[in-house]
Amino acid sequence: MTNTSLDCVLFDLDGTLLDTAPDFVTVLNQLLADEQRPTLADAAIRATVSNGARALITLGFDIQEGEPGFESLRQKLLDLYEAQLGQQTRAFAGIDNLLSELEFRSISWGVVTNKPSRYTNPLLEKLGYLSRCATVVCPDQVSHTKPHPEPMLLACKQASCTPASTIYIGDHERDIQAGHNAGMPTIAALYGYLDDDIDWQQWQATHQVHHANEILPWLERLDWQAPSPTRPYSRT
Repeated sequence: MTNTSLDCVLFDLDGTLLDTAPDFVTVLNQLLADEQRPTLADAAIRATVSNGARALITLGFDIQEGEPGFESLRQKLLDLYEAQLGQQTRAFAGIDNLLSELEFRSISWGVVTNKPSRYTNPLLEKLGYLSRCATVVCPDQVSHTKPHPEPMLLACKQASCTPASTIYIGDHERDIQAGHNAGMPTIAALYGYLDDDIDWQQWQATHQVHHANEILPWLERLDWQAPSPTRPYSRT
């Protein structure tokens, strides 16, 4: 994407912008304990977070969606998560610096996630990001979720940018597929919630990073917009 203008950067939420796994570790293990089941190691839960609450129930209880008790356990997990929302969640190291740089250069940024707005918006607001986003697109706002391009294209519309001048960053194959389906360059966030056996090279992302700190140096090689003369440089 060298010598191409950059107008917007979009992020997946869990495992890309925010490290939400500690909250899920707490609530899944709490639910397991409540149900008199053995708790799980943090690493196993972290690797499953990007696949959602259903995958966490399957991981913890070894049952599949549609089996007796599955939906009740899923709802209990979500209720526990809502009560815990944001208690241990933080932006990944390097993200705050990246967002400050984007804002300094008047480049929009936003979130496209498969996490429902019931949890996404309060979480972003609690951490101080919601008012800074140019767009937040959740599955309850669209007819088709990632990897379908619909949420990506809606985000571009809301952020007043084109897909070709937008980069999407995510830690799951469906994120990269969604970006490509919408005509966006993509970055695979390999610091996110990936199983050890995932072959991320098959995703064919435009670029990949092993730490969020690596995103900014790559973006700096692009044809960035000039900083606005009306906005003082305040990045620390």
